[in-house]
Amino acid sequence: MTLELKFPTLHSENLTLRGPQAADFEPLCAFLLDHERAGGFGAEDDRPQAWRWFALNIGHWALRGYGYFTIVDTATNQPCGLTGVWNPEGWPEPELGWVVYAGYEGRGIAHEAATRARVWAYTELGLSTLTSNIVPGNTRSVALAKRLGCTYERTYVNVQMGEDDLYRHPSPADLGLTADIDGSPEATT
Repeated sequence: MTLELKFPTLHSENLTLRGPQAADFEPLCAFLLDHERAGGFGAEDDRPQAWRWFALNIGHWALRGYGYFTIVDTATNQPCGLTGVWNPEGWPEPELGWVVYAGYEGRGIAHEAATRARVWAYTELGLSTLTSNIVPGNTRSVALAKRLGCTYERTYVNVQMGEDDLYRHPSPADLGLTADIDGSPEATT
């Protein structure tokens, strides 16, 4: 038996955001097992735990209708990270998250992918707000959150990660995202 899920596919200038595929496990596993790189995301200790996270993301999609997209470099068709909306049990509210795999840093991938995922969350999912929950000391994620227009709101205890700083994203109205005349959302920019 197989479960068929229909994931949306999003495009931006240089990237494709798509649902997880079996071949995405290896690059994700390499990321999750790298405690230095994945520490602020939720590093895993072994391949079976990484597999559980991979399957958890697919389950999140099935239960919530959203989750983490695989970020694919459109030019090379290579997976280069994750972005999407995450809201498991115990989270304060939907979060826009991102990670970029080793070798893909410094190319604007996280910004481009998170921007596209945020537009999708506001226009297609109809969310009215998003946060990004960042482990204190993760200066690169804080810099990206600020570049995305987020503002620090508060510190809270994350059920999985411990202390997190919650950054609030601009609202759909602040980003110029409004409903079209027929009621379907569209970007006005």
